[in-house]
Amino acid sequence: MVAIAVFTGFLSGGSSAGLIALISRAISQETVNLASIGWAFVGLAVISLATSVISQMMLIRLAQQAIFQLRLNLSRQILASELAHLEKLGSPRLLATLTDDIQALADAVRLVPFLCIDMTIVAGCLVYITWLSWQVFLVVCVITFVALSSCQWLLRRGKRLLARAREEQDHLFRHFKTVTEGTKELKLHYWRRQAFLQEDLQSTAATYRRYNVGGLTMFAMTSSWGKLIFFFAVGFVLFVLPKFMTLSSATISGYVLTFTYLILPMDRLVNQLPVMSRAGIALSKIETLGLSLASRAEMVTVPQEIQQNWQSLTLKGVTYTYQLEQEDACFVLGPIDLTLQPGELVFIVGGNGSGKSTLAKLITGLYIPEMGEIYFNNQPIDEQQREWYRQHFSAVFADFYVFDRLLGLERENLDLQAEAYLRKLRLDHRVSITEGRLSTTALSTGQRKRLTLLTAYLEDRPIYLFDEWAADQDPMFKEMFYTEFLPQLRNEGKTVLVISHDDHYFHISDRLIKLDYGQIEYDKRLDQRMV
Repeated sequence: MVAIAVFTGFLSGGSSAGLIALISRAISQETVNLASIGWAFVGLAVISLATSVISQMMLIRLAQQAIFQLRLNLSRQILASELAHLEKLGSPRLLATLTDDIQALADAVRLVPFLCIDMTIVAGCLVYITWLSWQVFLVVCVITFVALSSCQWLLRRGKRLLARAREEQDHLFRHFKTVTEGTKELKLHYWRRQAFLQEDLQSTAATYRRYNVGGLTMFAMTSSWGKLIFFFAVGFVLFVLPKFMTLSSATISGYVLTFTYLILPMDRLVNQLPVMSRAGIALSKIETLGLSLASRAEMVTVPQEIQQNWQSLTLKGVTYTYQLEQEDACFVLGPIDLTLQPGELVFIVGGNGSGKSTLAKLITGLYIPEMGEIYFNNQPIDEQQREWYRQHFSAVFADFYVFDRLLGLERENLDLQAEAYLRKLRLDHRVSITEGRLSTTALSTGQRKRLTLLTAYLEDRPIYLFDEWAADQDPMFKEMFYTEFLPQLRNEGKTVLVISHDDHYFHISDRLIKLDYGQIEYDKRLDQRMV
């Protein structure tokens, strides 16, 4: 399909150039067979139109398919990469690539069929000029070489400025994230809001604008200079070249007509340079991100069946290290030695920064231990087993996300089961479910967290993890969560891990694990017997 699209594009451009040759011949020669030229003109016009439509349709489909695959592949790469690596890259960079970079590439790809036709028209016209007079063609080549040489500095400078603008865009997306996620805090503090708007957002946006304006100005100057070169070439042939060599009127008129016609496709080509440059920069960003994601990609396997009747989950000498933000020091969790059993209700407690959430991500397999091993039913969890191992957990993290559909839970009577849980969670008056789709997720934080329980119940996994789930709940639901929901899950044979600061409810746990600066300070059961 690519070969056919390119061939028809060249054929369209060549036919357009042939039309110019026919027009030039009809104008410059007195004794011509107008009938034959007329039929040739009609034939070339039909060929040019038909091949142009075919080429554009095929290339547009191919281009959009390429963009479609690029979006899917990049999304798959992100989801297949290690969580720690994604957190290091940051969501602003990922969003900038998924949205702006791919859109810049899509804009350029959309122009590909038109660029192919324009380039073919230019090539065909140059062939016609060569047929008229090879001496004139050599003059054109010299003028073109001079023009391109004189434009190189402008083009390089413009591309560098656009590349710097793209670098600033990552910072701009980070500020946009602040705008959307920090609205309440900015509204409550006038001077903080003004400092953010003026020193952060406005400064970065102004820098981004300055680089864009500079880069686009360079390309605009290139376009204007290119037009001037064209008119200079026409004037040179009309007024200078005849003094040095003999040129027929047919050659001169054909040359002038051809070059006049060339101004439009050449102008289009030059005007699309900023779009193509941005696409090149975007493609470089996409490739860099893709290589970075690929370097930390996890093995993707189809998981086997979940083992509901498991025996033990053991961490032996597990350690994990990560760089603290804006600090030179590193936080080290571990070495951790820990064994979990079915049917346990375990509270993981400790101060802020003690490593509770990091331990939770290690237990669930989201973080990969730097040292030590994780064993599930005495089987070591390696790269091939990690996907299967993760399927044993239902987790609600502090930075949770609520899906508007019950994805991956296709089963009979799903809506009925979900509605029963909605009534239990006292959300049935706000949310309804039709064919697995929630009517709304525009709820309070506490209510949205209750929706995460709905998904967790329906998943029916053997191990549950709740990271500060009750922090946003009213006293009534906090009481229900600790005294009803958690014991019920334990009574069903589930292992429940709860990260919590609510010391008022620690007594309901079977086991209490306290972390302090990345180490287990104590691990005890209710009878205070050390484990």
